Amino acid sequence: MPTMPRRPTHRLFRWNGVRIGRQAEAVRAAGAATPQAPGARGAGRANAVLALLAAAALAACGPEPSPAWSGYAEGDPVYVAAPVAGQLLDLQVQRGDTVAAGAPLFSIDVTPMRAARAEADARLAAARAEQADAAKGRRPDEIAMSRAQLAQARAQSALAETDLARQQQLIGQGFISAARLDDARAAAAQARQRVRELESSLRVAELPARSDQQAAARANAEAASAALEQQQWREAQTRQRAPAAGLVDDTFYRVGEYVNAGQPVVALLPPSQRKARFYVPESELASLRQGQAVLLSCDGCGAPIAARISYISPQPEYTPPVIYSNSQRARLVFLVEARPDPAQATRLHPGQPLEVRPSAGAAPATAGAAASTASAAYGGRP
Repeated sequence: MPTMPRRPTHRLFRWNGVRIGRQAEAVRAAGAATPQAPGARGAGRANAVLALLAAAALAACGPEPSPAWSGYAEGDPVYVAAPVAGQLLDLQVQRGDTVAAGAPLFSIDVTPMRAARAEADARLAAARAEQADAAKGRRPDEIAMSRAQLAQARAQSALAETDLARQQQLIGQGFISAARLDDARAAAAQARQRVRELESSLRVAELPARSDQQAAARANAEAASAALEQQQWREAQTRQRAPAAGLVDDTFYRVGEYVNAGQPVVALLPPSQRKARFYVPESELASLRQGQAVLLSCDGCGAPIAARISYISPQPEYTPPVIYSNSQRARLVFLVEARPDPAQATRLHPGQPLEVRPSAGAAPATAGAAASTASAAYGGRP
């Protein structure tokens, strides 16, 4: 029976993820590079095997590397836009600048807004004048004319009464007919009614407008005032300032270009909007909870950055094709986000590869918290 060829021993051993075969090849290459006598080759091989076993033993006795999840830094920019359209008049920042909260960013041409505000000012003045006019009576000259007409009517009424008395005397003496007396009575009555009419007109002339008309004038004045405030606000919106301190991530327009209303001009990245996104295998998800402390490490970052988990995805996904790690073998992972303290967040740069580890001082998740986290990750299913 033919014997199976023996597999090289140096490829069968593995301590702490280190292939002995690679070390043996390195030792063999070093031995081949040094010329030896034919009788010393066996001793050299024995020494190489002993060195190999010693290195493997040291590797096995050494501390295992702490587990880490792979991820990357990401930023959620704040897009600053003007709610009014116009030509970009001034761009006071450029990409890469660091600005403070309230710092001017850009301005839109204010000429059309100033014209609209002037129109609103004029409409408000007209509405207020109408409101004041509705609270007054007629002009003094108009009232004086009404009083003169009333005096004239009273004089005519007195004359008509005198003529009626004379006609009544004459009718008793038989000098006039009854028809003449009736005409005198009608003229006197007409004169009295004319007096009453002019007295009422004078009282109306001295009164302000009706209450409904005054309410309408007041409402028109308030509407004109609100329109003016709106135009003032639109004019102020042509000058935009930084809503928070941060890094100017990008600018999207150049001076002189036309910007539509609501179109972002500057992308601002505040420290509070920087976060770490990493992927946790399904088997380790139950050990995490929202608010748990983690440590972020990256090349050139120095000391680890403390952060806290702010989001755990309820939906699993497959391992992304680019995860910045060759040691990640889990196929089913959950997206987790952690936000560092804003004072330390500036050490993170969007797109930067990260390694995330649980914080040594963080208390482990209890059974109830782990169960609730796992239940939330699976959409509440047990």
